[in-house]
Amino acid sequence: MDNSGNDLEKTRKEELKMINERYKAMLQGKNIIRVLSEYANERGREIGYENVFDFSLGNPSVPCTDDYTNAAIKLLSEGDPMAVHGYSPSLGIESVRKTVADSLNRRFDMDYEAKHIFMTSGAAGAIAHAARCVTKPGDEVLTFAPFFPEYTPYINDTGAVLKVVPANTRDFQINFEAFEEMLNENVAAVLINTPNNPSGIAYSTATIEKLADILYAKQGEFGHDIFLISDEPYREIVFKGADHPYVTKFYDNSLSCYSFSKSLSLPGERIGYVAANPRCRDAGIISAICGQISRGIGHNCPSSSVQLAVAEVIDQTSDLSVYETNMNLLYDALTRIGFEVVKPGGTFYIFPKALEEDAKAFCMKAKEYDLILVPADNFGCPGYFRMAYCIDTEKVKRAIPVLERFAKEVYGVGE
Repeated sequence: MDNSGNDLEKTRKEELKMINERYKAMLQGKNIIRVLSEYANERGREIGYENVFDFSLGNPSVPCTDDYTNAAIKLLSEGDPMAVHGYSPSLGIESVRKTVADSLNRRFDMDYEAKHIFMTSGAAGAIAHAARCVTKPGDEVLTFAPFFPEYTPYINDTGAVLKVVPANTRDFQINFEAFEEMLNENVAAVLINTPNNPSGIAYSTATIEKLADILYAKQGEFGHDIFLISDEPYREIVFKGADHPYVTKFYDNSLSCYSFSKSLSLPGERIGYVAANPRCRDAGIISAICGQISRGIGHNCPSSSVQLAVAEVIDQTSDLSVYETNMNLLYDALTRIGFEVVKPGGTFYIFPKALEEDAKAFCMKAKEYDLILVPADNFGCPGYFRMAYCIDTEKVKRAIPVLERFAKEVYGVGE
C-alpha cells in the first residue's frame, strides 16, 4: 500500500510547526490604533471619509517643507548617483552625522561630534538600537504610563523586560513614588517619551531634574549604569508656555532617539537617529556598537538620499501651528462638555477621561456617532482615551457638535 500521500501530508504539517509560534500569537493582539484606523477607512468608503471623525492614527497632516522637496529633487536630478543611491555607511553618512551634531549643539548648547550620532530608520529604529546597546536579556526597562503600546515589543524583543510605572493622572508628570518603588538593581534603563504620546504632556524641567537626581543616586547605590533612553519624535511640537527642556542636558548616561517624521512631516521616509550624550559611558563607541547591532536586526543603512536631503534642512520644521490650533479647539470643547482632561503641552494628541469606567465600551459607543476614538487600556491607563487631532481644522470644528451630541444623548453630559 502506497503511504506517500500520508507521509507528504505529515511532512507538511511538521513544516508548519516551523513558523514562530510567538509571532503567530501576536496576530491575535493587533495594534488597536491600526484596527480603528482600518475601520475608519472602511466606514469612509460607505458614507464618505469626510463624514467620519477619525481621531485614531497619529499621521502628520501638514506637508513637508518646500525646501525639503526641492533639496530631494535637486539631489535626485543633479547629485552623484553613486552617492545618492548607493549604500549608506553602516553608521550613517559622515557629513550628515556631523550636520546633526552641529544642529543639536547650536540649539541645545551641547558638544556632540559626528561620532556620537547613529542614523536610523526613524525613532522606532533608534529605540531598537538604543535598547540593545544598554541592556542584556533579563534586564528590566522601566517606562511611565501612559506610554506608546509598541514599547512592549520594542523592549521585550531584545530579551529585556519592559515594566510600566503607573500613571500620575493628576497632571501626567512622572509618578515618582511608584517609580522609586519599582527601581531596583535589575533596572538597566529607563525609557521616557516627552512630549508624550498619548497624553500630550511635556515633562517639565523640575520633573527631568528630579528623575536625573534619582538615577544618579541609584547608579551609585547599585554600582552599575542606568541609562536614560529619551524617545523624542515630538520634540519640535511644543505649545506656547510649555516647559520642555532638552533631556540629555540633565543626565550623562542619556541616549536621545529622534525622528524627522513629525517635525518635517516625513513619516514614510523612515529617518531618524540615536544621539549619545558625549559624557555617557562609552560615548565614543556607542554609534559603532549600534552598527554591530544592525547586523542582527536588519535596521541598517537608512536611505542615503533621505539622509542627504534632511541634512539640507536640518533646522527647519513644517508649519506645525495647526496642531496647537486644533488642540485649543478640542480642549475648550471637551472641558465645556464636561470631560476631565489635562491640557497638552505638545504633540498632536489629547487624552481625556472617558465618561464611563470602561473606555473600550465608551469608544465603541462613540463609533455609532462615527467618532473614532482610541481607548487607552493598551497605553497603560484604563478609563482614558486618546484623540489624534492631526486632521484638518475644519473637520475638528465639525466634530465638536458631534461630540456634544454623543455626550448628551448617551451620558446626559453637557449643555
